[in-house]
Amino acid sequence: MPAKNLDIHFLKIALALAKKGLNWTWPNPLVGALIVKNGKVIGQGYHHKFGGLHAEVNALRSAKSSVKGATLYVTLEPCSHWGKTPPCVEAIINAGISRVVCCTKDSNPQVSGHGLQLLKKAGIAVMVGLLESEARLLNEAFFTFHERKRPFVALKFAASLDGKIATTTGDSQWITNAAARGYARSLRANYQAILVGANTVLADNPHLGLRQKKFSDPLRVILDGQLKTSPQAKVYRDSNVIVATTASNPKKIVKFKQPGIETLVFPGQQVPLKRLLVVLAKRGVISILVEGGSQTLGAFLDERLVDKVYAFQAPILIGGKDSLSAFGGRGVKAIKQALKLERVNFKKFGDNTLTVGYVKP
Repeated sequence: MPAKNLDIHFLKIALALAKKGLNWTWPNPLVGALIVKNGKVIGQGYHHKFGGLHAEVNALRSAKSSVKGATLYVTLEPCSHWGKTPPCVEAIINAGISRVVCCTKDSNPQVSGHGLQLLKKAGIAVMVGLLESEARLLNEAFFTFHERKRPFVALKFAASLDGKIATTTGDSQWITNAAARGYARSLRANYQAILVGANTVLADNPHLGLRQKKFSDPLRVILDGQLKTSPQAKVYRDSNVIVATTASNPKKIVKFKQPGIETLVFPGQQVPLKRLLVVLAKRGVISILVEGGSQTLGAFLDERLVDKVYAFQAPILIGGKDSLSAFGGRGVKAIKQALKLERVNFKKFGDNTLTVGYVKP
């Protein structure tokens, strides 16, 4: 097998290893590493959870024989700074690795090329760029967070063919079938935070958790400018929640603070989404899945704070000018101003369809 094909083969294994850390590494990226000597894998590892050892160190520690002169395959540039753990670059150099092949440079300004420079300075051969698009897709939230200085934002909704998410009476259960709903819930494992508006909490009293032991529940962010929701709602069941509100309801804020619910209070009558994302980013939140409702989805669309869209559709027609559309807000005045998705993919759940697409930065 040609050398390049071998490199790709081993990087694919490293990418598969990286996925094992899904849901546990926030705000760190998913990273997998493989150590190969004389064509054989002698060590492998991945980043298990935030605060734990990085993939490269886990791979080095798992090695069944001497790694001196071996090649390290890793999905992301090794770190060169002290964080929760020591720099991986030092461990790689000290171990005697002779070659490092990584998919892509790290966009974190604390690393961003410096790790590769240190490896080269130590006389280690470095190759970067193979399977870069796959590696960036795996950590799309991490790269967006560091390159755009805000969390990666995905919108998710389930609608009829005519774009309705509820009837004129507010009935919305269930538009899509059980298989589509199950998949929609599983998407939460891919995001550090779930965000909904007050109307969704009032109408559905959602749990917003994964209810799977192998995954941790995402942070719940409730957009409630007027504090219309009740502190007894399911979303406020534990401390893994934040309510974003305004200073217009000081007496109500006290009711939320008494049971220990964290509040983010903004001036004015409405929560400013851009400012909210900045605040969440400073807390280390790198990805958010916005699940509704109509006004909340519309607000993110109006502000153009959208990176990805999951649109579930069922082959039903609800109709009615007063029934609820998937997107409220202002909308656009001309078709040419509409948000266009690219890299669009489709998935079927019986007669239901999921459309997934990205918004061009």
